[in-house]
Amino acid sequence: MAGEALNNQTMVKVTVLNKTHVKPKKPLGRRECQLITFDLPYLGFYYNQKVLIYKGENFEDLVDKLKDGLSVVLEDFYQLAGKLGKDEDGVFKVEYDDDMDGVEVAVAAAEGIEVADLMEDEGTAKLKELVPYNLILNLEGLHRPLLAVQLTKLKDGLAIGCAFNHAILDGTATWHFMKSWAQICSGSPSISVPPFLERTKARNTRVKLNLSKPSDAPEHANLANGDVNKTEPPLREKIFRFSESAIDQIKSKVNSNPSNGSKPFSTFQSLSAHVWHAITRARQLKPEDYTVYTVFTDCRKRIDPPMPESYFGNLIQAIFTVTAAGLLLANPLEFGAALIQKAIEMHDSKAIDARNTEWENNPKIFEYKDAGMNCVAVGSSPRFMVYDIDFGWGKPESVRSGTNNRFDGMVYLYPGKNGGRSIDVEVSLEAGAMEKLEKDKEFLLEA
Repeated sequence: MAGEALNNQTMVKVTVLNKTHVKPKKPLGRRECQLITFDLPYLGFYYNQKVLIYKGENFEDLVDKLKDGLSVVLEDFYQLAGKLGKDEDGVFKVEYDDDMDGVEVAVAAAEGIEVADLMEDEGTAKLKELVPYNLILNLEGLHRPLLAVQLTKLKDGLAIGCAFNHAILDGTATWHFMKSWAQICSGSPSISVPPFLERTKARNTRVKLNLSKPSDAPEHANLANGDVNKTEPPLREKIFRFSESAIDQIKSKVNSNPSNGSKPFSTFQSLSAHVWHAITRARQLKPEDYTVYTVFTDCRKRIDPPMPESYFGNLIQAIFTVTAAGLLLANPLEFGAALIQKAIEMHDSKAIDARNTEWENNPKIFEYKDAGMNCVAVGSSPRFMVYDIDFGWGKPESVRSGTNNRFDGMVYLYPGKNGGRSIDVEVSLEAGAMEKLEKDKEFLLEA
């Protein structure tokens, strides 16, 4: 078993064959749009990384198809082909011009690696070399492309690794772009839903930030994720796969004792309570220790006026729920679920507006680990149909987050590959706590 774990952490040897840039197919002229309050706090995060693994042959043909499709889809999503800039008042903006480089595309080979080698549920070391821009801060978008792609040839397939500048888009916008790119590659003459690019319709406060180069970013954010040093305990990452029946079991358990006045708990709230409980148990916190549950919530339908689902940018806010570990664990799951439900319901347009105003009065660049004490922080969403991203040669075998922006307690939720209501829970946790979580029969729903 120890040898197996070691193998799971082995880096993949990848050779980068060439790097090019891809621009929108048609000239578009100069375009710019200021970044708004929802975007700016993420300048100190790292680029957001995703890697999709596909079976496939004829690698060169697939690369040509992907590059051609990218040039077409960038006509609509041209902001990804631009750079960050600042106006004369020091307000950040995303700007595009036809003479800019566009999206960086690297073509690479890891021909000793099969798709099956990348299917393990443990670790991210094997993925690291398949995704560009490891430990690159979003602030570097002043000098770098806002999207970098790496297309890696595997023995029996390919990996599409993408690094998106998180200061210009969130998960909803990311997967909207990926779905649109796949549509073009699959032969569609145009994308079904164009992006809504007018950020200032969501918020139009001009915030001046005195940030000019990456060294101005939070010191914390310059630490390598999961580095083994005095301040960083070694992390382990693992995917726990919950089948449709397991999800139904968790949801019915959390909803088995409805309290007066509380609404039924959603799948997300039920699974959140289950995960929060289990990680808190695994950490063996003292009863008086606080634990925080953090949800990055989509605000498109919460703000006034609401924005369309196709809004391109960041329209998320972190919602924090805090309680004592002893209180959480002494109560049934519905106690934690009710805390999460209440926090989400209270996050209406007034609460969002108040949070934005407070931030604008005292801007603070988030550190990628700013999610709270003994936190469990949830990113991504089972609503993102990541296994539907078909470029014309089938659905992905695996979809994973890269190594950036991981810390003790970071959780990514994805729909399960088998579809239905199954959900994959990708957890980063301090190694000792992860060992306990792996053996927790209550968490794993084992008898």
